[in-house]
Amino acid sequence: MSEFFTLQLEYLLRLLIAALCGLAIGYEREIKLKDAGIKTHFIVAVGSALVMIISKYGFQDLVGLINISIDPTRIASQVISGVGFIGAGLIFIKEKSIVGLTTAAGIWATAGIGLAIGSGLYFIGLSATIIVIIGQIFLHRNIKWVLCYSKTEILSLIIDGNPLSINEIKKIITAQNISIIKIKGTTSKSSSSLISLEIEIKVEEDFDKLNLISILQDNPIVKSIKF
Repeated sequence: MSEFFTLQLEYLLRLLIAALCGLAIGYEREIKLKDAGIKTHFIVAVGSALVMIISKYGFQDLVGLINISIDPTRIASQVISGVGFIGAGLIFIKEKSIVGLTTAAGIWATAGIGLAIGSGLYFIGLSATIIVIIGQIFLHRNIKWVLCYSKTEILSLIIDGNPLSINEIKKIITAQNISIIKIKGTTSKSSSSLISLEIEIKVEEDFDKLNLISILQDNPIVKSIKF
């Protein structure tokens, strides 16, 4: 009987450790205001650990019986498939960019961590938790030290009709360390005394539109700004 309770406490310990790992990963997502936070990661980790415990130990009384063929590992393998549905619900497209992909990947990793701890691989599960959290924090803040991302934006302006105004606009933009790829100027439809500019610029991922808009607005030759 004592051996029975010892085993049950061992299984309970695995659930608790998995829960703590899920809480840790979920907390990092929660403070970044992501859709899946503490509760989601907590439940995924505990559920995955539980399924692994059932898969590994729940059918020991049937293993080896004549005329009975079972594969308990199939139960654990379905966890990853099930988590895929949760992840799919977190990913959506917003303003031509994919949002929620990192959180979905974190949910998937949390399921794997739960499976590892549920099977008794404590060190691997805890190590994976630390690696995931460090990766999410470090790569979120410092990825630009490793890779330089850039993108293009279209800036539409209406300015005074003086041809020298175009050169002045160019100087303002390049002074902000922004590269001008292409610039196209036409007479404004609203007034022949105004010039309509369409400027394609190359900017960094963290480009501050409001700062550039504020600088351009302070110049009297600029009548209208649109991104």
